[in-house]
Amino acid sequence: MTRRTDWASRTDLRIIARDIGSLLLMEAGLMVITAVIALGFREFHAAFGFITAGGLTAGVGGLANHRFADAPVPGLKHGMVIAAGGWFMVAVFGGLPFFLTAWFTPPEVMATFVPAGTDTSAWEPISVGGTTTVSSLAYFRNPLHALFESMSGWTGSGLTMAIHEPSLPRAVQWWRSFIQWVGGVGVIVLTVSILARPGSGSYALYRSEAREEKIHPSIVSTVRTVWKLVVGYTLFAFLLLFWAITASDYGSTLPLWEAAWQALNHAMTGLTTGGFSVTDNSIATYDSPLVELVLLPIMILGAVAFPVHYLVLHDRQWRELVTDLQTRWLFLLLGAGVVVLSLQNALTVSATADAFAAESVLPVSVPLVSGGQFDAVRDSVFQWVSALSCTGFQSAPIGRWVAGGKVMLVGAMTLGGAAGSTVGGIKIIRGYTVVRGIIWQFSRVFLPKNAVVTARIDGRILDREEMEHEFSEAAIVTLLWVLFLGVTSLVLVNLAGPDFGYADALFEVASAQGNVGLSTGITGPSMHPVAETMFLFNMWIGRLEIIPVLVFVRSAVYGLNP
Repeated sequence: MTRRTDWASRTDLRIIARDIGSLLLMEAGLMVITAVIALGFREFHAAFGFITAGGLTAGVGGLANHRFADAPVPGLKHGMVIAAGGWFMVAVFGGLPFFLTAWFTPPEVMATFVPAGTDTSAWEPISVGGTTTVSSLAYFRNPLHALFESMSGWTGSGLTMAIHEPSLPRAVQWWRSFIQWVGGVGVIVLTVSILARPGSGSYALYRSEAREEKIHPSIVSTVRTVWKLVVGYTLFAFLLLFWAITASDYGSTLPLWEAAWQALNHAMTGLTTGGFSVTDNSIATYDSPLVELVLLPIMILGAVAFPVHYLVLHDRQWRELVTDLQTRWLFLLLGAGVVVLSLQNALTVSATADAFAAESVLPVSVPLVSGGQFDAVRDSVFQWVSALSCTGFQSAPIGRWVAGGKVMLVGAMTLGGAAGSTVGGIKIIRGYTVVRGIIWQFSRVFLPKNAVVTARIDGRILDREEMEHEFSEAAIVTLLWVLFLGVTSLVLVNLAGPDFGYADALFEVASAQGNVGLSTGITGPSMHPVAETMFLFNMWIGRLEIIPVLVFVRSAVYGLNP
């Protein structure tokens, strides 16, 4: 027996190569769409970059897909390797448009991307070809920055190497939003819906992308319904945001097409809980309570499971909003977290400088509440919803908050929203199962030996064996998630520099691993390369909920055989 057959059979390799090739072909199609948008904005260097990247991606993906087209359908073990390997390869090739556009664009053209009249006196010049530019596009000449941006986009994380987003070409702004919109729902979900491959193979891939919920018996019908929901909600979010932005002081100074552009990009990244922005300071740019208010339901929509959306919209089963365990707990956690974080921040206003909204929106004074404290409440509401929904839109400089506020947001980012939605984190159902399992284990101590032990979760009555299985599965994922969070935050605190403490490092890693995107200021093009590389794995692991990545690593070392 050869070493290759020890590692994996030829059939295994053909299955994996064929399906990862399909993912790359899908990605190449998205690059071609973006190239057309670049041409529409007369950004010819960017168009050349996207066409070149699309050609390379299609070449590799097409070769693998065509060469092994007759490979059998994947099983569960193949699905996990394909999901983990596919997501990583999609991120690698997704970085090519950033990298190539940055190298194809001359410095004098980069300068034209900086909006006219922008005060760039505080922007750091970037060395490019013997001169300097303040366009953030230049950062992507570093391949690690380009890969980081791609991984952050595809995983819906939202941490960025582009410090000043308005100084990017429109095509690159669109690409960042586009990959978050697709990646939030799922690369494999999109590919399955396009390939329409019947049978168990599609379900194996679907489950491996951290999804199990089905709307219809057919997985292809399920993913197509999911996409219909996403497209409909995105249009709704766009109209709502366009109205709010044009009504804000900042938005009223913008041309209508620019307001529409910002509304479209924020609708795409807000609904799929990605968090990339096209403004220089995320949502804080608007300093508008109306824009923040409109974004709250958009972010919450992305944190509710798709089957619940379908039952409410299609079958008019409004009770699902209360009876569904995850949705009920999502609303409870949103309400409780808003109250506690608001109290925490309102009581520490005097200990922080410039940490909250700059101007109170109170039309009248309220007894016992100062304008600064009301601003703290306003920011606490927005940031808690942004953190728990794993969106990552930022309305306040969180790095200036006291440690207590940051640690609370770490808890929200670690838990996340509902499984079956677009959020990251360990998910509400898994957190609930762990807590319920611990209580169940303790309660068994007081029961007689011959007692029939059962547990109820989400309306299901589980016997002892079923409960132990669900508890152990949830506990293993949660333990591994928290262990990786703890280890990497210890590494980061030693790399982040003297301006950041452990609460900042823990916050940043939780944001990356939870695919959130909120930042205390550590993440950026000046961060340590080791920390930047480590974040690639945090985001990758967080998006796939660890197990597929561990299966991928195990397969790389020991093969696919038992």
